[in-house]
Order: sequence, then structure tokens, then C-alpha cells
Amino acid sequence: MSKQGTVFIGLFNPKSPSNVGAVLRAAGCYQADEVRYVGERFARASRYSTDTKNVGNSIPLLQVDDLAQGLPEDMPIVCVELAEGAIPLPAFTHPEKALYVFGPEDGSIPQAVVDRASHVVYVPTIGCMNLAATVNVLMYDRLAKSDLSIDDAERIKASRDVNNRLVVRA
Repeated sequence: MSKQGTVFIGLFNPKSPSNVGAVLRAAGCYQADEVRYVGERFARASRYSTDTKNVGNSIPLLQVDDLAQGLPEDMPIVCVELAEGAIPLPAFTHPEKALYVFGPEDGSIPQAVVDRASHVVYVPTIGCMNLAATVNVLMYDRLAKSDLSIDDAERIKASRDVNNRLVVRA
């Protein structure tokens, strides 16, 4: 499978290393180009490695002052937040390239960031999901709505754990 578009994941003041580690795993699964974050909480706790697939070796994880710094001016910002007036994710059409911004589990994306966004979407769950679950759902939705051609047999062989040799029998 080739990838479709350019995807940056932006985290606003992530709360813990486990959150960021799980986001890195999602970034690897869905072929994001970069994960960036603002805030100091993760930087203080980053010595606790939670990147179980070592995605940080292939996808940059950058601390920045502004999530949009250095990105092309035409890259849409898509905030993912439980905000009044947000578009429900099932109705959202993903742009070819995007910076997806996610807030911390114990707070929200600042209003100033939301005001700069091209789109604000939300996942219509009952209650809120944790950060990594939200990133996974958003990235899966992007994949599911894409027109990528996937060789399923090869994808399964390449992606499964070494202990998994299951076969569906007729």
C-alpha cells in the first residue's frame, strides 16, 4: 500500500508518556509523517519509553512552540475536539494533507488554536475517549474513506505478530 497525502499529528500538552507512546504506535500503523507536541508535561516525563514498536526511529517526534510552525501555509489544521458546532467524524471528508490537532485528556485545545483551524471534528461517542483511542479512530476513519488499494493477504502477513499464523478456513 502506498500512502495517501501528508499527515501530521499534533498533540497539545499531552499528559503522559503512555499517551504519547500509544499515539506513536497509531502513527506507525497509519503511516503518519510526523508527531509533534507543545507543552512541557511530556518533555518532563519522556525518559519513560512507551514506544513499544520503536516508531520514534522512523517517524519524527518533535517538541515545538507552535504545532503549525514550519508547515506549509496551505496545510489545513483539523482540530479533533468535543466542541459545539464541530462536524461529526462520519460526515467529515479528510483533506489530502492535514495537521490533526488533539487536546490533552484532562483539558481542551485552546480556543485560539480552534479559531485557526480549517475544520473542527468530533467523534460522536457517549463521553470522551482517551487520547490514543481518539487518534486511532481518526486515523482509521481517514484510511477507511481513502481510495487506497491494499493487498490484504500481504498486509496481514506483514503486520501480524510472529506468534500469529492464523488462517481462515472455508
